[in-house]
Amino acid sequence: MPPVDVSANKMVEKISYRGWKTAYRISNATVELIVLADVGPRIIWYGFVGGDNILHEVAADAGLSGGSEFHLYGGHRLWVSPEVERTYFPDNRQVSVSQDGGTVRLTAPIEGLAPGTNLQKELQIGMDPTDSRVELMHRVTNRDKEPTELAPWAPTMMRPGGRAILPLPPRVAMDKDHYLSVGPLTLWSFTDLADPRWRFGTEYIQLLQHVNSEYRFPEQMTGIFNSAGWGAYFSSGTLFLKRAPVFPGVNYPDSGCNFEIFTNQDFLELETLGPKVVLRPGEHTTHSETWELFRNVLAGEDEHWIRSAVLPLVGRGVASLPSRSV
Repeated sequence: MPPVDVSANKMVEKISYRGWKTAYRISNATVELIVLADVGPRIIWYGFVGGDNILHEVAADAGLSGGSEFHLYGGHRLWVSPEVERTYFPDNRQVSVSQDGGTVRLTAPIEGLAPGTNLQKELQIGMDPTDSRVELMHRVTNRDKEPTELAPWAPTMMRPGGRAILPLPPRVAMDKDHYLSVGPLTLWSFTDLADPRWRFGTEYIQLLQHVNSEYRFPEQMTGIFNSAGWGAYFSSGTLFLKRAPVFPGVNYPDSGCNFEIFTNQDFLELETLGPKVVLRPGEHTTHSETWELFRNVLAGEDEHWIRSAVLPLVGRGVASLPSRSV
């Protein structure tokens, strides 16, 4: 696929990247993405033109492809929940690439070898002609002869040294209309609420990424039902904002979570999940996200900072996210 002029400020270009021979740069005058096609599909780079990558790249995996060993590679990927053996299917083979106007579609081979269960994953990417907005559509299709239950899961690996932000449901005093819970706060066996990387506030949860930290558990993770439909990652004056559609009353995985955050000594993940579905042979499910990037954001730590510096950016524009399909 040669370079294609999508608009006056936008270009899709085939490139090589860090040892991978086949990758695609999608750019406009504001931001650019780099998407791997030798493996994945993976979005390995997202940032302002001339700036730094807000995503984490695994240096040891650069340029690798083929083989049966699972590699994280870095960046953004499409997984399926629950987290079992098939989740770690090694996406090490070349993906097919097609383009329709400004939309790029990357389709992986069917996961037919162990530990695969004949799922096929697809990532569709569209970029705004001028600003930082990127719209993603994830698709999982059941190519097996038997039905399967799953939920689409979209983890994004963020560069080290920053902090994730998730909004909590609105706080209201207890009365006869507020006897019931408003959502889960899920725990994993390694979740330690006394770990200093956590910041539990009245309106927000924050999780900090500490490089080479020596805590009881290197990993920390939690998930919530996020009715606001957004999460953010702040690092060195840059704010990454991720949105996903919210479907109240449906069956989300991990005891009802649609947003999750995870960190270890190397990176932090900001993750969204779609509802659990049963896919019959040939059926698919989709899960959409919208990304935005903001620079020169005032640094801070407390909830007043989030309300004054982050929340206005969240409210600047609400993305038009497609509804789910099964």
